[in-house]
Amino acid sequence: MTAPVAISLQVNGERVEAHVLPRLNLADFLREHLRLTGTHVGCEHGVCGACTVRLNGDIVRACLMLAVQADAASVETIEGLSDSGEIADLQNAFRERNALQCGYCTPGMLITAQDLLMQHAEPSREQIREHLSGNYCRCTGYQAIVDAVEATARSRRGHRG
Repeated sequence: MTAPVAISLQVNGERVEAHVLPRLNLADFLREHLRLTGTHVGCEHGVCGACTVRLNGDIVRACLMLAVQADAASVETIEGLSDSGEIADLQNAFRERNALQCGYCTPGMLITAQDLLMQHAEPSREQIREHLSGNYCRCTGYQAIVDAVEATARSRRGHRG
């Protein structure tokens, strides 16, 4: 039997120390060990985007990363982005435009959309679609999601002056 490995990382701004099995993926660590259940596990192959988190500022698929690979890293989940207020306007736009239905894909969509908006203040609808293309939604048909991201970008530009 494989012995647990000690890891230490920042999760949503808080230091976390744990002992994990070497083959435990980051998504399961977040969900099962830290009870951060907003990180969803869908396909377990990195294609659906439901497990998207930020690792050292970059979005990654938590189902494809081992928890030990996050040792000494900073991880931000949907709970952290939501609690900090960073994506409050984006969440509101999703709600107002009915860009969420069952909600399973929503955390990954929000993190991915925020990543795009941090890179491009004025993304085109095509850029929005392209950036979100790795996140699957079976309920909304994507139009409302693209509308919500576009509206958030427009609103953020308006607040800058």
